[in-house]
Amino acid sequence: MTKRHEELMRDVLGGLPATGTPPQPAAAPARETRFLKRSTGLAERLSGDRVEKTLLWVDPARCRMWERHNRRYDLLNESNCADLIEGIKAQGGQEFPAIVRRVSDGRHDFEVICGARRHWAISWLRANTYPQFRFLVEVRDLTDEEAFRLSDIENRDRQDISDWERACDYAEAVRLYYGGRQKRMAERLEVSESWLSRYLDLARLPRRIVAAYRDVTEIRESHARALKPLLADPATRERVLARADAIAAEQAERPISAPAVLAALRAAARRPAPRPAARSYPAPDGSGAITVQARGRSIRAEFPATLSRDALEAAFRAYLADRFGEG
Repeated sequence: MTKRHEELMRDVLGGLPATGTPPQPAAAPARETRFLKRSTGLAERLSGDRVEKTLLWVDPARCRMWERHNRRYDLLNESNCADLIEGIKAQGGQEFPAIVRRVSDGRHDFEVICGARRHWAISWLRANTYPQFRFLVEVRDLTDEEAFRLSDIENRDRQDISDWERACDYAEAVRLYYGGRQKRMAERLEVSESWLSRYLDLARLPRRIVAAYRDVTEIRESHARALKPLLADPATRERVLARADAIAAEQAERPISAPAVLAALRAAARRPAPRPAARSYPAPDGSGAITVQARGRSIRAEFPATLSRDALEAAFRAYLADRFGEG
């Protein structure tokens, strides 16, 4: 046995006790320990048990957003990124890398799969007296479907991605990556089909309904659930859509909150109670009549101003007889 083989055997067997003999603590020689670490690391890489990561500090201007990113980059601002901005300043840099993949379009070297807020925050800091900060990225080789699932897994439980953004992302994904097969997509995402269906229903809301909200990120999955049966029923659909159009016009004059919008749309679906019919009691001489109609807890009576006293009394007697059953 060669010296190299002897070293390998010692590395593999050195930690095992001899038969019938209790193990004795002993420090392995430094050279053997280093060799074991090197050989173990090589074996893990060759077997696929270890994944090597490539982390880079890059200029955020050289990164573009993946067009299928599940966060609306245009909705990011100093206010909704304030916590991240302060965290980066306190840490002296970005703590967790964004996930990117390489591109080559002349202007960009990478596209961001996960980490739009981190990209926005670093870009904002560099433009606002912190030019030393760079964008930390982890480079991966991903298909579009893999990129979608990775982005979804990272952001599914985050509260700062709205139901509307998530719903639109899912609606595009089921078409692009799963052939329109909702069940297949649910299996790949490891979610229930009913859970996924609720978000797809949100993405299918008519544009007229969406326009009624002052901010699309305020539209909740529960709103779509409440409106779905009202929009599916031809008897209520047009009333709901007409009310949505009116609310959209009102939003320009005064802001209406999302809960108030939903309440107004649901109220529009309810058919107003029919007003009690008016009844007429003509005067015996044919000179006119009084018209009586219930208005809530009141009674409203109308008659021509030209009606004579006798004609008016006769008409009222007819009304009283009808109301109280007097002959």
